[in-house]
Amino acid sequence: MAKFTPLAENFCSLPHNNTISRGPVFNASVLKLHLLHSPPSRRRLNFRVFCSIQEKETAPKSERVAGVLTGLRVNELEQLSSEGETGPQSGSGEVAFDWKSLPWKNIPDRYKLIGTTSLAFVICNMDKVNLSIAIIPMSHQFGWNSSVAGLVQSSFFWGYALSQLPGGWLAKIFGGRKVLKFGVLTWSVATALVPMLAGLLPGLILSRILVGIGEGVSPSAATDLIARSIPLSERSRAVAFVFGGLSVGSVTGLLFAPPLIQNFGWESVFYMFGILGLAWFLGFQYFEDQKASFTAESVSLSPPGSTTQTWNTTLNELGGSLKEVPWKAFFQSRAVWAMIYTHFCGSWGHYTCLSWLPTYFSEELNLNLAEAAWVSILPPLASIFVTSIAAQFADHLIANGVEVTMVRKICQSIAFLAPAICMTLSSLDLGLPPWEMVGILTGGLALSSFALSGLYCTHQDMSPEYASILLGITNTVGAVPGIVGVALTGYLLDSTHSWSMSLFAPSIFFYLTGTVVWLMFASSKPQTFSKRD
Repeated sequence: MAKFTPLAENFCSLPHNNTISRGPVFNASVLKLHLLHSPPSRRRLNFRVFCSIQEKETAPKSERVAGVLTGLRVNELEQLSSEGETGPQSGSGEVAFDWKSLPWKNIPDRYKLIGTTSLAFVICNMDKVNLSIAIIPMSHQFGWNSSVAGLVQSSFFWGYALSQLPGGWLAKIFGGRKVLKFGVLTWSVATALVPMLAGLLPGLILSRILVGIGEGVSPSAATDLIARSIPLSERSRAVAFVFGGLSVGSVTGLLFAPPLIQNFGWESVFYMFGILGLAWFLGFQYFEDQKASFTAESVSLSPPGSTTQTWNTTLNELGGSLKEVPWKAFFQSRAVWAMIYTHFCGSWGHYTCLSWLPTYFSEELNLNLAEAAWVSILPPLASIFVTSIAAQFADHLIANGVEVTMVRKICQSIAFLAPAICMTLSSLDLGLPPWEMVGILTGGLALSSFALSGLYCTHQDMSPEYASILLGITNTVGAVPGIVGVALTGYLLDSTHSWSMSLFAPSIFFYLTGTVVWLMFASSKPQTFSKRD
């Protein structure tokens, strides 16, 4: 119940003796009422209308009251005033309202956006890692060797690489929100189609390419959202929270995939995870429709023929905007090239381990499917913890005056040197028991999450305007290890029968060389690329 207290200010007012039996509904986001003490003959209802949530949030505390009313009719206001005349001597009136919508509405928009995007990234990696578990029974069923299994797993990255630059460009034009919706819908439908196409290898590869296309536009969409809506002081935490959803998705996917496969068959993983993505899309669409319907009455209708004009204008803007991107200036920057190579190096270690660690644990450590999946959970699970520490660490240094470029270099160096050292220890024949090797690999791969406060923040630091396109460029090159590295690992494994040579040695090389390039050429200084071209 909301109590109305007197407040002596100049508000729009209606005399109490106005006769309105069928008043209009006040379609405002917040309606604040003040029932003033005065003689009944001169009693007036005073109210103030705030037309947006932002205006309500910025109102001084002195103007706020405990109650919030929405959709209240004018004749109901008169009834409230009449009740106030016969009420207690204190002059306060009470009226009921719905509290259910308040907690969601009171959350700042940027937090809603970040939370929703992070949830999409959870589902994103669930659909990415499901094949790394399902590939084991699928290989047995269809008689695939390591080379064919590597080809199937790498096909995801073909679509992932193809969609990076288009995703960054579309995010800049249409906004990250719309591009993210398209991506989730595409990869969810393609995931659900995998069991139907698995018997035909070209069809299976095509479905995984579509999954890669849908997931490939998501990083650029998220980068655009963060660059445009999150201040620098919160950026490391925002990036960590959104992209940290990938680690949560890996854990969730690796946790639920084995029991689903054992109880319902490998097909169930793709059906269930695909349905989750479709549910996210429908839920996100519902909330957007609710928001649109709320503001619809305040927007005038478009005149006839405006739709065609809008489409023509949009197409012209698309062509013009592509020409306006300062591509030449991008590739003249040493800092951009440092990001490109560093992204490539980090992706090599990440994607090869993501695809092959379950098989490594199963074959090298002699674990069964369930045990291999449980062990594979440990690196992304530890990454969730490390990500939060890295984000707080980076933002703390920036808040205390440390140069942003220095902070990004420190975090990225940790992200590369830690897994390089741990993979080196795992490659040597030290006679360590299997669980100690699991612990070493888990620690190294978890510390690689420092990259979310290093490389992955640099795009926004350098140019918020072109952040999505810059990430599209670096992520396009970063997807190449998913295509080449994952397939090459399978080929080397068939040729050498050595996990050290096929999985660890290439990753160690790229981690070390990536660290050198990053320390020498990386920069987070803001750059106006458009002025160079």
